[in-house]
Amino acid sequence: MSSIPAEYAARRSVRLSFYFWIAFVMAAYVFGGFSLAALQRYLTNDPKTMPPVVHLHGITFISWMTLLMVQTWLINVKNVALHRSLGTFGIALATAVIFTGSLISLLGFSGAGAGKSPFYYDLVYLSFMALIGFGFLFTLAIRQVRNPENHRRLILLATIPLLPPGINRTYQVLFQLDYLPVVATYATMAAIATAILVHDWRKTGKLGFASKIGAAVVFGQILLHFPITRSETFHQFSHFVTGLVYYR
Repeated sequence: MSSIPAEYAARRSVRLSFYFWIAFVMAAYVFGGFSLAALQRYLTNDPKTMPPVVHLHGITFISWMTLLMVQTWLINVKNVALHRSLGTFGIALATAVIFTGSLISLLGFSGAGAGKSPFYYDLVYLSFMALIGFGFLFTLAIRQVRNPENHRRLILLATIPLLPPGINRTYQVLFQLDYLPVVATYATMAAIATAILVHDWRKTGKLGFASKIGAAVVFGQILLHFPITRSETFHQFSHFVTGLVYYR
């Protein structure tokens, strides 16, 4: 009987970690951005319909962000057994995110072009870098599963390249923008990555392997965006890849 108050007190004393709040911020941009965009379409009676693959991608993406928060919360409450059990599901879900993300990117740009949208190349770059960055860092995270510190940092940093669609929509709707807020979106991504790096430095006195690799991917994407998207080689590559797809 005496153990009951102790267990209850332990649960009451649980403090949500830095990692949970980072996951919460990222999820807020995703959930908030897509919810605001959906609300805007409803209020403006936008008749545009979405193909099934868009809904499938939305379900997998939202599921990934939800799982990310659940997994960080489970570590906070020290339920490591359930956290590990959900890990296998997480691998399958991450694979689905990459697969549906690839489909939605190719199908989304197959009928578009630079003539229809001035942000065509920016969107193509963001889409490809999301898949490459997430896929690469998530693979490293799985390989570092026996090193919890590296694993959790890589999972969080892997999610950052997936955020632009949610961040873009958040700023576009809130501030009624008629353009793609690339600079603001990258500033937000950089701020999240920097917060992880600062936390790593304050906790260990140095930047670990995971933080360095993750930072290289996130900041590398940011620094290379404008040089790559303004190059003729990338323009030709974009049209070649998206031109391979036919969907109706």
